[in-house]
Amino acid sequence: MANTTSARKATRKIARRTAINKARRTRMRNSVRAVEEAVAKGDREAALVALKAAEPEMMRAAQKNIVHRNSASRKVSRLTHQIAKLAK
Repeated sequence: MANTTSARKATRKIARRTAINKARRTRMRNSVRAVEEAVAKGDREAALVALKAAEPEMMRAAQKNIVHRNSASRKVSRLTHQIAKLAK
């Protein structure tokens, strides 16, 4: 348990940041899931639309240090590649 006043305040700040980060991570994951589901169905148009919405979410999460920037870039790249394979 926090003993000092500053430690108690830090605990409150951490709780607030955790809630915000959790919401951002959920939004990012939901947008990625929409792309993956469209790819799984083979619907290229829906996948492109979903990717257009998901990419900014992932990059925003990377900027806010919710995920590593390389992880976000790698995920975008892999999703783009999966969508490109649907065109064949």
